[in-house]
Amino acid sequence: MLGSFLRRVLAHPLTASIDLDDARTSALRKQIIASKPFLKAIYDEWYSLLVSELPAGNGAALEIGSGAGHCAEFIPDLITSEVFSCPGVRIVLDARQLPFAAGSLRVIVMTNVLHHIPEVGRFFGDASRCLRPGGKILMIEPWVTPWSKVVYTHFHHEPFDPKSADWSFPATGPLSGANGALPWIIFSRDRTEFESRFPKLSIEHIRPFMPFRYLVSGGVGMRSLMPGFLHSAWLSVEHILKSQWPNLGMFAFLSLKRS
Repeated sequence: MLGSFLRRVLAHPLTASIDLDDARTSALRKQIIASKPFLKAIYDEWYSLLVSELPAGNGAALEIGSGAGHCAEFIPDLITSEVFSCPGVRIVLDARQLPFAAGSLRVIVMTNVLHHIPEVGRFFGDASRCLRPGGKILMIEPWVTPWSKVVYTHFHHEPFDPKSADWSFPATGPLSGANGALPWIIFSRDRTEFESRFPKLSIEHIRPFMPFRYLVSGGVGMRSLMPGFLHSAWLSVEHILKSQWPNLGMFAFLSLKRS
């Protein structure tokens, strides 16, 4: 298939020969983000968006899936975590069983992580326990739109199944195990079920966005497809098409608030 061929040809040399579930992959992806100005600008924008929605008040801030990112540069005293040990991570944890006291967290943030969590209902249950009233879960995740279906189905390495009957997926490994359509399934298709199962977590925002920039950046798995100086031009193109983001967005910003 064309997508598989392009992924092989354009694979980033730092991670091309390393298994996706190898802990070294996360550390190398951090290097890749730092070395690609176009891609780093996207991550900086994502982290700034998370910061803009942080709840005020007391409580710790936890990031889940910190290995490849640099969110700690944006949120002071952030508790960085990962499912395996890697550089820059303060604690190793399983998102389905958070090692925090009830009501002790002010916010949980993550970027491109929720769709990798197996038995994700257990995460929401424990997150609801750990968050203080008014605390939030803030996420940037893949989203299902007519455009994103084409890209994620044919040009992305992760599984993407909007027709999955439930919220589970094969547990192949911490990074390879995934369903990129899972956030959309939970918060759009199955929203009524989510609200029934987790009544203390209210959905504040679902904002589809970014139809093109991550794709042309090459992401963390491929070589740079665009020089950094073109980022502003692509940003302008996306803003012109803002009214079409519900049909074109490849990602969504999601905010849940603990009642």
